[in-house]
Amino acid sequence: MKVLIVKTSSMGDVIHTFPAVEDAIRNRPDIDFDWCVEEPFAGIVALHPAIGTIHKVAVRRWRKTLFDGGTWREMAGLRKALRASRYDLVIDAQGLLKSALIAIQAGAPIAGFDRASAREPSATLFYQSKYAVPRDLHAIERTRRLFGLALGYQPDLSALRSGIVPPAGGLRGVEGKAAFLLHGTSREDKKWPVEDWIETARQLADRQFTPVVTWSNEAEKSVAEAIAAAVPRTVLVAKSPLADVAAILGRSALVIGADTGLTHLASAFGLPTVAVFLATEPGLTGPRGPFASTLLARPGMAVTPTEAVAEAERLVGLRSRRSGKN
Repeated sequence: MKVLIVKTSSMGDVIHTFPAVEDAIRNRPDIDFDWCVEEPFAGIVALHPAIGTIHKVAVRRWRKTLFDGGTWREMAGLRKALRASRYDLVIDAQGLLKSALIAIQAGAPIAGFDRASAREPSATLFYQSKYAVPRDLHAIERTRRLFGLALGYQPDLSALRSGIVPPAGGLRGVEGKAAFLLHGTSREDKKWPVEDWIETARQLADRQFTPVVTWSNEAEKSVAEAIAAAVPRTVLVAKSPLADVAAILGRSALVIGADTGLTHLASAFGLPTVAVFLATEPGLTGPRGPFASTLLARPGMAVTPTEAVAEAERLVGLRSRRSGKN
């Protein structure tokens, strides 16, 4: 059986789908999976060994050049590639009108959330099979339940496996254990003050960890450079392709991050991961993993570097103890 997964974005949403894939390959080894995803996240999808062909879409870019001939040729090419793959089923795991419009390009039956469960009920007009999944569950569990209903099995929700491994590579020449600090995020109200990141790096360095920082734009670069300047032990990684960052991240001893996609990736790798949430609620979309924890700011109560470092050390110790028992 050949199944296409449509989950185009964002990075965190893509990562949240991996446990559903793991359930499926354990319960339905007869299925081959392909995936349709926004082009910046194709490298993330490629981390899962069970995914075959990765079809790239560029909805965000196409919207800006809708009347350009090149855009229409790319969309036509996607449709041709999807039709040529002859899928038996498409699972729209996103539940949006845009994802449903992508799914119908494959010319195969589509399964998805029902009208009460989908994020955009209009998307369900294009589905042949619709399933009820409570909306008050974490995104990971919702997707796992959807896959189970669509493919005919009951997922074991007592276990959580992502099935992904870090790509080859990593950071060489690091003295001590690497502690990746993911300070960059898309919204200003999600950002921890640079002073808190500097203090976090300082406390980690005092504990013989090597803080690691990187950046993807000029604003993040200034923060990364400020951390490195204040804490000389810090390793500053220049702006790099996502696969290179994932390789470094995956071999870190611990990760402290803002509400951003790479924090979700760290937790999916099974790393000791502390997520610092300042303006968003982690309940239904926060990082999940065997050694993941979220610190949530409350009115009048900020998350402090001391709390973040203490929680990271607790998770490192927990992982070490569990590894010792295996």
